[in-house]
Amino acid sequence: MAFKEPYELSVKEASELIRKQELSPVDLVRSCIERIEALEERIKAWALVDREGALQAASLCEAEIKERSWRGPLHGIPIGIKDIFYTAGLRTEAGSGTLAGFVPSCDASAVERLKEAGAIILGKTQTTQFACLDPAATRNPWNLDHTPGGSSSGSAAAVAACMCPVALGSQTAGSTLRPAAYNGIVGAKGEHGRVSTYGVVPLSWRLDHVGILARTVEDAAITLQAIAGYDPKDLHSLNAPVPDFLASLKVSKSPRLGLVRGYFFDHADEEMRRHTEEVAERLRGAGASVTEAVLPPDFVNASDINGVSMKAEAAAYHEDVFAEKKDLYRSNIRQLIEDGLAGPVTTYVRALEERLAQRAKLTPLLLNWDALVTPGATGAAPEGLESTGNPAMQRPWTTIGVPTIALPTGLNRKGLPLGIQLVGGPFAEDRLFAVAWWCEKALGVHLNPPL
Repeated sequence: MAFKEPYELSVKEASELIRKQELSPVDLVRSCIERIEALEERIKAWALVDREGALQAASLCEAEIKERSWRGPLHGIPIGIKDIFYTAGLRTEAGSGTLAGFVPSCDASAVERLKEAGAIILGKTQTTQFACLDPAATRNPWNLDHTPGGSSSGSAAAVAACMCPVALGSQTAGSTLRPAAYNGIVGAKGEHGRVSTYGVVPLSWRLDHVGILARTVEDAAITLQAIAGYDPKDLHSLNAPVPDFLASLKVSKSPRLGLVRGYFFDHADEEMRRHTEEVAERLRGAGASVTEAVLPPDFVNASDINGVSMKAEAAAYHEDVFAEKKDLYRSNIRQLIEDGLAGPVTTYVRALEERLAQRAKLTPLLLNWDALVTPGATGAAPEGLESTGNPAMQRPWTTIGVPTIALPTGLNRKGLPLGIQLVGGPFAEDRLFAVAWWCEKALGVHLNPPL
């Protein structure tokens, strides 16, 4: 391994050194904190950095490892947590004045599982207000005048800028994979309910997914392995065996890929369409089978019903507080809630039924290939900080709840990241990770912003 500063290490690289006691968790955390201090004024990725708490936790990890009590590949690894996840003793404000100063007494289940795995909570990353549309202060580390995407803005920017090796995000439309694409990193979400959302401030219960932002496919698999599993505290938790995501990487073989144009190419710009075709050719040249996958004619409904469900369920969650503190809600989330409160219940019920119908129609298509391939976003990160971009590429798959992974695949003519999205069949995260790992190796693309 070429020499790297500790903050540059992947989870896998750092974990191997920590386990062999060649790297101290304290030194790793300190390196990440120094990196944050050097860049945060420009990037604004963090809502809170728990310097003292993270260093104390790192010292405890170091002591455990010296006593040969190694918990696994996340032991001693610092992680960023999107500021909609409850963190015991640390502020959780969801980017909103309505939660200003709120300090939970418990952890979200995903955070609790990270701690059980030995991970160190480095701090809370910036989010759009209530993980919705109103942008956070975060800037894209590739170009500070461009959006980092959202709503997991801080998590994506922090990982891309090597402030932490991995971070938690969430996705209700495109809030993990789109920022991953804009920042040139890996983004992943599992099957809906695979990771508990207990203790996560909700936007839409039937659409919310816990997401992972990382710099490699293997790091995302390591993290998902630690946090996945049934949780009786979450009414939408998936009560099913958790695949061995890491083992799936070791048996990866040349995949059968379905390239999806249609709706996805219609929503992509010319540069993104051309890049996706080029990536497909590179994968074909590396040994993958790449054939065209044709979507059902009414596929667009899967995107449309996402908005209906989000409005209705956001309104249900926020109704009481919104009535008292409406002025503390920013314009986009305010409009979303008002639309949800005014919307007919019959429209929402029809959306719930259509969501199930779309999943049933798309499942045979998904099972025909090891993974579907689409553009990772409509284009590179847009210039300006007034919007977080278009979630069109992710919205349909989030709606039907299947696993997806964003993979960085190159730079555009302006030096901004471009990527593809890989879509897996229901409950088949292990197969999807195997495909993503194979594609990552075949393409050999690892991007670092010019900081």
